[in-house]
Amino acid sequence: MSSHPTRPFSRRRLLATGAAALGAGVAFPAVAQQANSTEIEPEVTAAVRHNISSFRSLDWRPYFGSLRGGAILVDIDSRALHYWSEDESVYKLYPTSVPLTEDLTRRGETRIVQKVEGPSWRPTPAMKLRNPEWPDFVPPGPDNPLGTHALYLSWEFYRIHGTHDTRKIGRRSSNGCIGLFNEHIAELYGLAKVGTQVLLI
Repeated sequence: MSSHPTRPFSRRRLLATGAAALGAGVAFPAVAQQANSTEIEPEVTAAVRHNISSFRSLDWRPYFGSLRGGAILVDIDSRALHYWSEDESVYKLYPTSVPLTEDLTRRGETRIVQKVEGPSWRPTPAMKLRNPEWPDFVPPGPDNPLGTHALYLSWEFYRIHGTHDTRKIGRRSSNGCIGLFNEHIAELYGLAKVGTQVLLI
């Protein structure tokens, strides 16, 4: 993606590419599916179409007092993540997966406290209660629900991370985290720093 605000044409192209990927019936590793896909909202609903129409560039000023250290805004309703660099030379807009239900959703101010390339994954205690069949640990690799990179937030158990299951992007499908395509989280990982401010709305 360009470092400038996304133009309508490229936005449509991105969404079309995502739709094509969803329709391709790609097979995913069994463990990744098991740990990621207990529920995914229906294919395309009126709400999803509305959210796609609101996937647009935003100005940072209504949300942050400054861009010191860079800033990430996650819009749960629009299923979009916005990133601004400290000097405003880089702006990125990415489609995301968001929490499956409102009780799994957290909003407010946090920050990046750790960056991990090739993360391992353990389900939280609450996840194990809901899904006792899930494995206790998944090492880095293609079966890992966190994808290729993860940005750990100051809230315990909350992350912005990749996913190998691209069907999840653009939908309510996570257990609380924010998911991106692996190529997008790799790019964001290179841009964001430990200490980057994050706001979920």
